[in-house]
Amino acid sequence: MSKKILLIVVATIMALGVAAQSKDGGISNDMLEQMRKSYTNSPEQRAIKNALASTPIPKLIINSENLAKIDKHFSHRVRTKGITNQKASGRCWLFTGLNILRAKMINKYRLGEMEFSQNYNSFYDQLEKSNNFLQKIIDTRNLPVNDGKVQRLFGSPIGDGGNFRGVVNLVMKYGVVPKEVMPETYQSEHTKAYRSVLTQKLRIFGLELRAAKSRKEAMALKEKQLAEVYRILTECMGVPPTEFEWTMRNRKGKVISTKKYTPKSFYEEYIAEDLKGNYVIFMNNPIYEYGKFYKRKGGSHVYDGESFEFLNLPMDRIKEMAIASIKDNTAMYLSCGVGFFKKRASLDLKNFDYESLFRTPLTQNKYDGVVSRAISSNHAMTLIAVDLDENGKPRKWMVENSWGPNNGFKGNLIMTDEWFDKYVFNVVIERQYIPEDILKMLKQKPTMLPLKKYRVNK
Repeated sequence: MSKKILLIVVATIMALGVAAQSKDGGISNDMLEQMRKSYTNSPEQRAIKNALASTPIPKLIINSENLAKIDKHFSHRVRTKGITNQKASGRCWLFTGLNILRAKMINKYRLGEMEFSQNYNSFYDQLEKSNNFLQKIIDTRNLPVNDGKVQRLFGSPIGDGGNFRGVVNLVMKYGVVPKEVMPETYQSEHTKAYRSVLTQKLRIFGLELRAAKSRKEAMALKEKQLAEVYRILTECMGVPPTEFEWTMRNRKGKVISTKKYTPKSFYEEYIAEDLKGNYVIFMNNPIYEYGKFYKRKGGSHVYDGESFEFLNLPMDRIKEMAIASIKDNTAMYLSCGVGFFKKRASLDLKNFDYESLFRTPLTQNKYDGVVSRAISSNHAMTLIAVDLDENGKPRKWMVENSWGPNNGFKGNLIMTDEWFDKYVFNVVIERQYIPEDILKMLKQKPTMLPLKKYRVNK
């Protein structure tokens, strides 16, 4: 076939495709007819259609051969004890932050299993988020009710999700207590119902604040509203202690000491860290320029707290620091994007095979996945182990999860290095493990997000 004839054929096919669409871009009858003809109902298509009609997709895409190859050996591991369980709540960020602190306390004082009360800090998280919402309603009370800022506030007054900066603000302001001092309640472990009530109440309060005659009147009204929020929280989660007695026991159960504490004095005695100054949040997000320090508006749980700041780096530099931390027996806060993996011990790019089932390409690299919103950070866990090869390069990693001991590998998850590259976003690392050249990057003035323009790292 000559080149001229080939061009005519291609042009004709393209013209027919365009003609099949309606002029406004909708699906025309001709276009729909072409789709119907493209489905041949072959034996392969019928077999897959039958499987999909009666079987959950998660079962059909499991790569059983790959799941059988999980290697549980690690060259370096942080000493930890016990697995926590956030139950039906979105508090992974808080469990992870407190798990880092408890690992330090257990190792420092040679304790048996112990937990900090997640419920205690959750209580104040909900109180602070309520105040954050109400105060921002006051700050925007002169804007029209249909303004985008106002609508976003009323759209989501409160939630139980969060980030490491939220842990820092809450712990440094309110301290911590042992779990037995303020144990979980049903509502603290199953947050959806009570948050629904609190959300509705906050929306009512928000409208009352907007109707106030002056800012002074609105501020006075907010205090009364927060007292009502406090009452609801105490009835759902219990009364947070201001003073308590606690007995420390070693790994064999022998009593070491019994003392009285306040939540802040307990933190000062057993942790005594400047969380604001000692920990740095590192991000690997390819849509932002590497080597730059960023600050995100609205990243704090506390109205007057520290904002969410991070240094964006290539993943190999983050891994370098993470390995140094694990070698020194120090766990880290990690956030990543996860799908369904309950009762699966490993996070591996080869675990699930959607493309064979649907016979179409579905894989994206990290940059494309972030841009198209297919990949995002939605879960926090504690980074506790790495397996290095003979050249010191990571083969796989292990994180301590907060979904109880019956999920994953004894409550932990093993992630391949390739999975780590693609789905991990934040790793929070202590300054003692940060090289000098990276410390210098932290001295730059933060760039505020969202940015109007940014350079991408393709």
